[in-house]
Formats: sequence, C-alpha cells, structure tokens
Amino acid sequence: MIKELQLNEQIREKEVRVIDSDGSQLGVIETKEALKLAETKKMDLVVVSPTAVPPVCRIMNYGKYKYSMEKKEKESKKKQKVINVKEIRMTPNIEDHDLGVKAKNASKFLQDGDRVKVVVRFRGRELGHTDVGRKVLLQFAKMTEDYSSIDKYPMIEGKNMTMFLVPKK
Repeated sequence: MIKELQLNEQIREKEVRVIDSDGSQLGVIETKEALKLAETKKMDLVVVSPTAVPPVCRIMNYGKYKYSMEKKEKESKKKQKVINVKEIRMTPNIEDHDLGVKAKNASKFLQDGDRVKVVVRFRGRELGHTDVGRKVLLQFAKMTEDYSSIDKYPMIEGKNMTMFLVPKK
C-alpha cells in the first residue's frame, strides 16, 4: 500500500533540504522559498525523508509519481502466486476404488500448484487402530507420488490423522 507523503502546505518544518526535479541538490532552503520554487515549475514539493535533519524534500509531479507507484504495486501483485490448501477427508476403512477417486482429485489439485491436506477421521473404536489410518495415508501418498511429495508425515491430532502433500517441482 502506498503511504501518503507530506506535500506543499502540509510541510510544517522551517527549513528543508531540497532536491530539484532533475536530481540536483539545491541545498537547505526555507520552506516558503522551496514552495515558491516548486510553484514556478508547476510541480509539488514532497517530503521524501521526514526523519532526516532537516527533512529532505523533492520537487516533482506528485500525481504522476503516485500513479507510477500504484502501477508498480499492481504489477507485483500480478506476479504473486496464491497457494491454497485443499483438504481431502476419508475414513480408515475406505474402499480401494473410493481411495483411487480421491487420489485422482488430489492429483488435479497438486497439478494446479495447491497443497493438499489429507485427513483420516477416526470414530469410536477406530481410534484404537490408528495404524490402519496410517497405512491408508501412506497408500494415498504412493498413489499420488507422480505429482507430490510428503511435506508433513501422518500425525494424529485428536480424532484425526493428517498428512500434507506438496506439488513436485
């Protein structure tokens, strides 16, 4: 997000160091004189470094500067890739065909560049047989190994056992 800079009459300092629009330094000048100088060039006086002593100001076209900064920000947002986490749930006694269907869906997610969280839910007495859930998760990982690698191995968290898969590079 673009921070708002002080410009023209908003500047409260008595003296400022001024940089001309072409980049040359004009030295330390009273703020009123610097404002007049910027006005004669039909530009704005903008504080670029408010923490310096005295503050550094630049004579520039502020509207043009703000527009170019917004354009740069939009370009950088375009290049970002948002990584989503898709979740696939199953039970420890899942049938082979159902497991295959879920693996096929997970492969699609992984090809799109998303992470996949695979969860096996245990209910009632199934909690006593967490080894079965671990086998199901490892079998699932083996089915999707062409597109994924295991990021986080199966761990039990409450009544669920989770595993994370990430796309292969």
